[in-house]
Amino acid sequence: MNYLTIFLGEFGLPQGLLILVVVLLLFGGKKIPELMKGLGSGVKEFKNAAKDDQPANSKKEEEETKE
Repeated sequence: MNYLTIFLGEFGLPQGLLILVVVLLLFGGKKIPELMKGLGSGVKEFKNAAKDDQPANSKKEEEETKE
């Protein structure tokens, strides 16, 4: 059995709402959009880096198969 399931029990709507309320109390309503914007830009940069990395790997594989 998963330790998180033992600790939290079943995760449902009441638990999700409780977490949302705690986050609102900790960070406040004005700070959350800034946090989400930072998170979104981080994910966007990660996707771009992963996308840029894939063609470089595939080019190396193509060169190896041509030789």
